[in-house]
Amino acid sequence: MRLAYERRGDGPALVLLHGIGHHWQAWEPVLDLLAASRDVVAVDLPGFGASPPLPAGTPYDPWTLADTVESFCAGLGLREPHIAGNSLGGYIALTLAARGVVRSATALSPAGFWTAAELAWADAVLRGLRGVARGLPAGRAAALARSATGRRLAMGLLVARPERMTPEGVLAGAAALGAAAGFDETLRSFREAGPPPAPKAPVTIAWGEHDRLLLRRQAVRAARWADRPVKLLRGCGHVPMGDDPELVARVILDGSR
Repeated sequence: MRLAYERRGDGPALVLLHGIGHHWQAWEPVLDLLAASRDVVAVDLPGFGASPPLPAGTPYDPWTLADTVESFCAGLGLREPHIAGNSLGGYIALTLAARGVVRSATALSPAGFWTAAELAWADAVLRGLRGVARGLPAGRAAALARSATGRRLAMGLLVARPERMTPEGVLAGAAALGAAAGFDETLRSFREAGPPPAPKAPVTIAWGEHDRLLLRRQAVRAARWADRPVKLLRGCGHVPMGDDPELVARVILDGSR
């Protein structure tokens, strides 16, 4: 299927996958840093951002989304690209590494390494944020986005440094979250999801020091799964790209060498 995407740069192919309810613009803070040495393709997953939903009757789950990303890469002629993802995108990246269809995978705070209680917390937070994004009047949302206090209230569970976000970015992210056709079913599907199978390609996992959605202790389980240490993203939250673009870009570039 046709997916919306942004492509920049030249070099080895690197595909970027956003988290649940987000869109490719989540990667905007690091795109040009990566594009200096990579052919970067930031994609909207089906039913998120500007991409169309999956065909009727097709289940929304991380494995179907991985199938779609794999087909998308083949359609662009990207054979075994490097891949990086955040949250849901991180889980998909690790799933593709388990299939052996990517050269490397870098996962930033990937889903799937939680306990039942930690999953329930993340589920409640995400549904609450989506409810606010869908129910807040446009004028009130704009006023909150213009205020530093409002940005902290709106984004403090997802990023460590909401003051670095622009009002336009906050509003665009909220609109993407509220409109995401694949949100509810994809989130439900994770009740049946454990960690992906063992990887067949090199993987790098990094975790935000101040991740308040997928709590930092989940990195310990991810390290056991990967059989290697998890990199700590100091000063970063769950969506770390805007918290420290240079650090995040460096981790992704190192993971995709």
